[in-house]
Amino acid sequence: MISGATAPVTSNPPARVRYLIQGLASEETREQSLDVLCKNRLAYGNLAVLLWNSFGTMRVLLKIITSAYRPLLSDGLTERAVTQVCNAIALFLCVASHPNTKIPFIRATTFLNTMNNERSYECLRITSLGVIGSLAKVQDPEVIEYLLSTQIFPSCLRCMEVGKTLSRTVSTFIIYRILLSEKGLKYCFILAERYLSVSQCLGKLVENLTEDDAENLPQLLKNIIGCYLRLSENKRTRPQLSSYFPWKFLDHKYANIIRSDPKVLADLRQLVCNLRTSKSFTIHCTDEPPTSSDSPGLSIP
Repeated sequence: MISGATAPVTSNPPARVRYLIQGLASEETREQSLDVLCKNRLAYGNLAVLLWNSFGTMRVLLKIITSAYRPLLSDGLTERAVTQVCNAIALFLCVASHPNTKIPFIRATTFLNTMNNERSYECLRITSLGVIGSLAKVQDPEVIEYLLSTQIFPSCLRCMEVGKTLSRTVSTFIIYRILLSEKGLKYCFILAERYLSVSQCLGKLVENLTEDDAENLPQLLKNIIGCYLRLSENKRTRPQLSSYFPWKFLDHKYANIIRSDPKVLADLRQLVCNLRTSKSFTIHCTDEPPTSSDSPGLSIP
């Protein structure tokens, strides 16, 4: 047991924090150390740096998270275990958001490239994507620029293909956030093969949509629409984009799913109007159902 583990870290931050981090290595002191570090993570600015540079600490945090996978499958996850996992994830996010550790952390996410679709790998995939997604959400030019200089972009495309609904949702969100930046959009269009892979990947994602995961489907649809809308802003490539645009996406059922989000509906309308300017794509923005396979209709509430 760590003596005085509940004492504020701020009394002697460097020595106290190092002592608590060392406590993570032992199963006897791990739980208390984890709890105190998590509660005080905002009180000491260099906690992320110490966590990252402490030998074996990130491995311990990852072990805490992955140890919950098996109990989770059998509904045997205790409240105590849940607390430890949440604390470990909070420290992961602390490392991912610190300016001196976020880039090295991103470099360490090579397991995104795995094609293994087993549940344990999927959990690792989601954890990594979640951290990267939290970074991309801030729209930090430094983060976006570094993501473009690594293999994160193609790795996210791979996750969109092989992952489950949640990892597909997060990876599509990351692609969308990258495309929102001018550098990201230029990166996508600078190589025809890269642009083609993005449009084809989005098309496959739509073709494989299912309504089984109702919780994540609205957000996934929102991210897909955002990606397509951003790509459609390039007038030169609209004909190519329209040729890979899946008709399934214009089904009434998908419009109904996002009906409650005016912003997404507006983006969908704009996407449809952008694609209508393409000679190879004809859409009628009316409330009437499709009258033929050659002239598809779209009902947008």
